[in-house]
Amino acid sequence: MSNTEKIPYKIYLDEKEMPKQWYNVRADMKNKPAPLLNPGTHEPMGFDDLRPVFCDELIKQELDNDTAYFDIPDEILDFYKMYRPSPLVRAYCLEKKLGTPAKIYYKFEGNNTSGSHKLNSAIAQAYYAKKQGLKGVTTETGAGQWGTALSMACAYLGLDCKVYMVKCSYEQKPFRREVMRTYGASVTPSPSTETEVGKKILAEHPGTTGSLGCAISEAVEVATTHEGYRYVLGSVLNQVLLHQSVIGLESKIAMDKYGIKPDVIIGCAGGGSNLGGLISPFMGEKLRGEADYQFIAVEPASCPSFTRGKFAYDFCDTGMVCPLAKMYTLGSGFIPSANHAGGLRYHGMSSILSQLYHDGLMEARSVEQTKVFEAAEQFARVEGILPAPESSHAIRVAIDEALKCKETGEEKTILFGLTGTGYFDMYAYEAFNDGTMSDYIPTDADLEKGFAGLPKMD
Repeated sequence: MSNTEKIPYKIYLDEKEMPKQWYNVRADMKNKPAPLLNPGTHEPMGFDDLRPVFCDELIKQELDNDTAYFDIPDEILDFYKMYRPSPLVRAYCLEKKLGTPAKIYYKFEGNNTSGSHKLNSAIAQAYYAKKQGLKGVTTETGAGQWGTALSMACAYLGLDCKVYMVKCSYEQKPFRREVMRTYGASVTPSPSTETEVGKKILAEHPGTTGSLGCAISEAVEVATTHEGYRYVLGSVLNQVLLHQSVIGLESKIAMDKYGIKPDVIIGCAGGGSNLGGLISPFMGEKLRGEADYQFIAVEPASCPSFTRGKFAYDFCDTGMVCPLAKMYTLGSGFIPSANHAGGLRYHGMSSILSQLYHDGLMEARSVEQTKVFEAAEQFARVEGILPAPESSHAIRVAIDEALKCKETGEEKTILFGLTGTGYFDMYAYEAFNDGTMSDYIPTDADLEKGFAGLPKMD
């Protein structure tokens, strides 16, 4: 039997094969991610310290470094069944186009109305907020995938949803904004004059196009000053990577089913939710000495947290009201150029992924956005899916790795995460097709301005 006959184009799991637990990679990490610190005292923050900001059950998940598996509540599993399991796709057409001996697979997370993987954690966080008896939640969103997902989850559970959307994305991506409003969320461009921290940022940076750090500050302020609300985050936090582990768990079950072992696993990296979710069970095997894989995080050259950032404690937000996290960071004051249309705009990176990268267990690459959109269009023309700009960072490096195999004759198996679709990102595609898209790469002097704002630790 030929390989083409043996491995289907799309591998779907049966509903009974869906993971019933989330996997916590921290349980297998020798060097645990550093704890969140109080920004005033620099002391580790415990459950009671975090209660004014986060939901109780989510705090427990955030702080637990030892429990390997968490049961997924039945209500969340029932919601997952509306769009999960998601397909693992063999990119036969792309392989043929590239003329590579490599075998390319991608885990497609865009087959839900939110258009991305973000729904996996949005429903979990909304569920725990509802279970706690809260009125609603606040959040930030950059390109809009997280805000869209959370608005869907909140509508499903009857929760109020307040979204602060990075101003340049609010203006560039009106349709995603309208999807959020369709699901009942209020959407405010950030920084705004609705919050004290927003007013402060606008005073210090007149005309700013915003950043995720700005939007986080506003969302946290609103959550902590309105009774019955808590703040939820779509990436970066340990709890989010825990929920997103469903991506990697499904991928591994599907690959094991057909005896496939990936050599290279690639994911785009902004805050780390998709990458962390995709690699978690495979990384667990590596940490336990059961198997070895090459992990590649791909980030934009215009916001290069891993490749040019510093591994240090930093504020998670521009307004400096959130806890300090030890991560690879460009400084909480770093704001990517407004011409950056590829998403992945966060100044820092997940503490889990930062520690794994620092320990040499994964690598990172930065890519220019014009190269990213070249890969996006190449993929769309042969695979039939218009990918999100964020996802296209992973596509870029997957293509690069496949072309290396063409040169060397190696028959590597490549797995990458296709985090979502790009149908609400047409202004970015328009700029690329019109030739008006440029590649902004911050200078060392630009980065030093962000590093100068890192908190001084004892």
